[in-house]
Amino acid sequence: MKEYVIGLDYGSDSVRAVLIDASNGQEIEAEVSYYRRWKERLFCDASENRFRQHPLDHLEGLENTIKAVVSRSGVPAASVKGICIDTTGSSPIPVNAAGIPLSLTEGFEENPNAMMVLWKDHTAIAEANEINELARNWGGEDFTKYEGGIYSSEWFWAKILHVVREDQKVKEAAHSWMEHCDWMTYALLEGISLENFKRSRCAAGHKAMWHESWDGLPPEEFLGKLDPYLAKLRDNLYTETYTSDEIAGNLSAAWAEKLGLTTDTVIAVGTFDAHAGAVGAKVEEHTLVRVMGTSTCDISVSSPEVTTDRTVRGICGQVDGSVIPGLVGLEAGQSAFGDLLAWFKDVLSWPIDNLVLTSDILSKEQKEKLKAEIESDFIRKLSDAAEAIPHNEAIPVALDWINGRRTPDANQELEAAVTNLNMGTRAPHIFKALVNAICFGSKKILDRFEDEGIEIKSVVGIGGVARKSKFIMQSLANTLNVPIKVAASDQAPALGAAVYAAVAAGIYPDVIEASKTLGSDYEAEYHPQPEHLEEFAGLMERYEVLSQFVEKNISKSKKNIEAHV
Repeated sequence: MKEYVIGLDYGSDSVRAVLIDASNGQEIEAEVSYYRRWKERLFCDASENRFRQHPLDHLEGLENTIKAVVSRSGVPAASVKGICIDTTGSSPIPVNAAGIPLSLTEGFEENPNAMMVLWKDHTAIAEANEINELARNWGGEDFTKYEGGIYSSEWFWAKILHVVREDQKVKEAAHSWMEHCDWMTYALLEGISLENFKRSRCAAGHKAMWHESWDGLPPEEFLGKLDPYLAKLRDNLYTETYTSDEIAGNLSAAWAEKLGLTTDTVIAVGTFDAHAGAVGAKVEEHTLVRVMGTSTCDISVSSPEVTTDRTVRGICGQVDGSVIPGLVGLEAGQSAFGDLLAWFKDVLSWPIDNLVLTSDILSKEQKEKLKAEIESDFIRKLSDAAEAIPHNEAIPVALDWINGRRTPDANQELEAAVTNLNMGTRAPHIFKALVNAICFGSKKILDRFEDEGIEIKSVVGIGGVARKSKFIMQSLANTLNVPIKVAASDQAPALGAAVYAAVAAGIYPDVIEASKTLGSDYEAEYHPQPEHLEEFAGLMERYEVLSQFVEKNISKSKKNIEAHV
């Protein structure tokens, strides 16, 4: 009997499941489900950087996708040996003592603070600043040192601290908090208490300051100085963590019936999407895998010998076993990549949406066709026009901090900027400046790894941007001055999750062996163009000047003004 595994990948907008033949990596079926409530922008306020998601979106998506791939494939239920779930992160959820999210309990159904706090929610900037201040000055261990030395508002403790200060009812009702990847995994299991559940090493190490050298999470003494609630909460969290090649438990009878599977299907320990994506792209030492979507996560692995006595300054984290057991996982990234281009598209779309598509001259059918045509051509036509701009024309200089800066040196208070505009500047010029900005932000990350002794010889791009935009990928290769391969799979994170599931199910001995067979092939490779390297180096220098000016002057002035208001 053939054996199959399922990778379930939760992104910002949707969840996708892939059913993989464990003998050769063939994708048998795939299904995507979009979050209904999120699509309606319920429970969010972009002006406040508040982005919350209702757990029902995730449960409904899980059922829709897995049921679809199993039923369409015709694969016998007993042949599906394992499932692994990857999610965005840090995306914590408050839960009661039974591990049920508060928003699924009476009285909290419509409360955003009782829902999942999405990775890009930046309402906890002040709390992150408090954590950093305390970590540097409390007189004990600096618990941020394996998070690059700077704790981010995107992460676990800062988000929890913000929510419980804002909402007393949630504070009193939350027995514990779980990362999204942990809660989704726990929801599928049967007969396992919250106290005995295996939490993800990946999530805990990169976002919750967990480390073996200080016996797990930061101690009560440290957390209590931030807020007594955090010290109390620590007892209801975890001490040990587990890598995603391990079994968390078996599929519950209730979920087996819903999904058309059996209780013999094992559920692997959960993980984050970027780390699963790196595994799906066959990550190895000296390779940087760029998960390129709304934001980027940049993942590499290193032998323990390289990083045993060294902490890599200014990245998101370095955690033993978070990507491949036995190797140290290194994570960096940009808070906005595709999001920066999507923002510009929204700006340009305003007159279309509010003037053209509201016109009484056009019929409803014409409006729908026009909207579909614009959606399909918008970025492609901008890219073509930007690429055709003569090299002697002036290009504006832009920063990629539209959603703050993740790495190097996290600072979510920073904002984007554009300079060098003139009367000849058109939309393609600005678009090209924004593409340059996301490439230059990427170069800063690569340079930091190199400066800290982590050698990067090649880059692998995965995700929609990597596969769809030759213009962006060639610009990136010219900026980084290294070759860039593009993974052929549309579902690299789900594929990586399937790799973990195959190891947990005992089909392969380890992640490296499984990824050799199940990991994605490459469909394209971009090489630096020697004739353009000098041009990009010059533009990079202008980016550096603008970034230093904004960070040292504009950002500082803004803080001073806000302090006196």
